[in-house]
Amino acid sequence: MTHRHDHDRLERIGMPEAVLCEPKSVEQFAAIVAELTQSTDQPRLFTRVRSDQLASLPAGLLERLDIDPVSRTAILHGVRPPRPGRVTVVAAGTSDAAVAAEAERTLEFSGVRVESIVDVGVAGLWRLEERLDEIRAADIVIAVAGMDAALVSVLGGLVAAPLVAVPTSVGYGVATGGSTALHSALASCAQGVTVVNIDNGFGAACAAVRMLSLLGGAAE
Repeated sequence: MTHRHDHDRLERIGMPEAVLCEPKSVEQFAAIVAELTQSTDQPRLFTRVRSDQLASLPAGLLERLDIDPVSRTAILHGVRPPRPGRVTVVAAGTSDAAVAAEAERTLEFSGVRVESIVDVGVAGLWRLEERLDEIRAADIVIAVAGMDAALVSVLGGLVAAPLVAVPTSVGYGVATGGSTALHSALASCAQGVTVVNIDNGFGAACAAVRMLSLLGGAAE
C-alpha cells in the first residue's frame, strides 16, 4: 500500500500535511520518509514517531531528520517561514510535558514563536499567579492538563486571549485515560474555551495556527 501525499494542503488551509507515524509499520514509515526526501524540499512534520521506526531508517535518511524524543516528532527539510504572533503553552505538571512538547514542536514547525510554562497546576495556585503577566502577553494560550484539568477553567477566567485546552491522559483512578480531564474541559464554565481531544497537542497547535491566520498572522 502506497501513501498518497496531500501536497496541496498548504495552499488550501495554510498548513502542510503532517504524517501520523504511530499506527504505521516500520516499512511504511521508511518508505514515506524516503519518498518525501526525494520528491519535495517542502518542510514536513512527522508526529507520534516510534523508536523502532527511527531505528529502521538508513543512516542517510536518519540524519536528514530533526528528531525530538520528548514530543516524539521529527522534522524534514526545516521549518515553515516565521509568522507574526506568539503562543504560550501552559502545562499543569511535568507529567504533561510530552503533550505540551508536541504542541510546542508543531508551533515551531509552523513558524510560530512559542513559549512554554510548565508545572503551574492549580494545586499550588501561587505558581500560576507568578506567571500570569507572561501568559496574558500571548496572542493565544494552550492549556495542557490532566487529572481534573482544573487549570483550563482557571486560565479561562483570567486570560483574555483565545484559550485552547488539551486534556491529557495523566491521572489515576477515575482520571485514568483522560476522560475526566476531557469532560471537565468540555464542561468548563469559562466562556469560549476551545477543547481538543485527549493528548492532542498537535491538534491544539494547529487550531492556534488557524486562529493566528485570522488575526493577521498568516505565513509570509
